Amino acid sequence: MSQTLARSDFYTEDDYYNLPENVRAELIDGQFYDMAAPSRIHQRILNFLNTEINIYIRSKDGSCEVYPAPFAVKLFNDRKTVVEPDISVICDPNKLTDQGCTGAPDWIIEIVSPSTSSHDYVRKLNLYMDAGVKEYWIVDPAKKSVYVYHLEETKFETTAYTFHDKIKVNLYDDLWISLQELELSRT
Repeated sequence: MSQTLARSDFYTEDDYYNLPENVRAELIDGQFYDMAAPSRIHQRILNFLNTEINIYIRSKDGSCEVYPAPFAVKLFNDRKTVVEPDISVICDPNKLTDQGCTGAPDWIIEIVSPSTSSHDYVRKLNLYMDAGVKEYWIVDPAKKSVYVYHLEETKFETTAYTFHDKIKVNLYDDLWISLQELELSRT
C-alpha cells in the first residue's frame, strides 16, 4: 500500500474527511495510505460475514452493531488515525457518531488482497492491539485462511483456521462461522 500524498508534516482527520469522494484512503499516524478497489471475492466474503454476524446478533436481541466498509473508525483521540476496516462490530453505542466510530470497535475483520497483506498482517494488527480492539480477524482469500487474534488485555492468542473450519468468535460464547458455505469454487 503506498502513501497517497507526500509532505513533511502530518495529515489529520480534517484532511481525511476532506478527501474527494472518489478517493479511498486510510489515515494512520498522520500518513495517508491508498485503498485499492476490492475484488469480487473480497465483496462476497464481506457480504457473507456481515450477514452471518447480523443474523446472529439479531437472533440474540444483541446490542452490538455491525458496519461494513466504507465506515470510518477513529481509533484514538490524536486526530491522526482514521481507518476503514472491512467489518467493524461495535458494542458500545456511545462510540457511534454520525461520521462512524470513535474508539476501538470490539471486533474488526480485514479481508486481505495481495497489495494489502503486510498492511493488514503487521501495521493494522499492531494498531488494533494498541487501540484496544478485543478481536481481530484477517481473512486471506488467496490462502483460504483466517487468522483470529484474541487481543483481550489479559491474553493475546492467535488461532489459524482454513475456510473448511468452523471459526470460533471469541466475543460470543456460541457463535461459530464457517466460510466453507461460500462455495469459493464458484469464483
